[in-house]
Amino acid sequence: MRKFGLIGGMSWVSTENYYRRINSEVQRKLGGFSSAHLLIESVNFSDYARLQSDDDWDAAAGLMIRSAKRLQQSGATAMLICSNAMHKVYPKVAPEVDIPILHIAECVGDHMVADGIKTATLIGTRNVMTEGFYRKRLVGKGITLTPPDEGRVEEIDRIIYEELMFSNVKRDSERTLKTFITDMAKQQIDAIVLGSTELDMIVDTKANILPIYDSTEIHADAAVNWILEEE
Repeated sequence: MRKFGLIGGMSWVSTENYYRRINSEVQRKLGGFSSAHLLIESVNFSDYARLQSDDDWDAAAGLMIRSAKRLQQSGATAMLICSNAMHKVYPKVAPEVDIPILHIAECVGDHMVADGIKTATLIGTRNVMTEGFYRKRLVGKGITLTPPDEGRVEEIDRIIYEELMFSNVKRDSERTLKTFITDMAKQQIDAIVLGSTELDMIVDTKANILPIYDSTEIHADAAVNWILEEE
């Protein structure tokens, strides 16, 4: 197996899900007591949250570059940034290391293209839903995205930052997302993208009318493919 790096802690809740998914898939594929050879650089998200609030993305990129370099120096052959929102700094981080950083939106987009998906609605944190750094990756693969709904943007962003990042799963929020997804399914779209690594905590991805592409699961599976691929 190839050694793999994770930049996590954004939030620790979703990083736990990455760790579980990667190891369970490696064990399922290889059998026995198999588990992945992982290096985890778990950051203090409080530092990043403060920089986000100050709109100081250059400083956030600097912190992440240092994390990426530490993983490379420790022997990782590739890595993931375990967050959708923090891929805003990907263009500044990726060139600073000599190993691949698998981009979450690229992984999701490739999966959707393979399934023949042409139109979708993207949900996640505010910057994922409204800014171009994520949406352009999917659009660049020929996927048409519906415009963000401002009311949903505010409520989904609040649920992620005020509840899910604290591992606080509320029944009311589950119902809210179910209502949102039901309404989205009435549009002329083929699928919904969970562009937050925490949303799978309150969205049953298998129990909806439309296909739901869970970015956490897809991203983690891309890591598994890398880990098990022969060099």
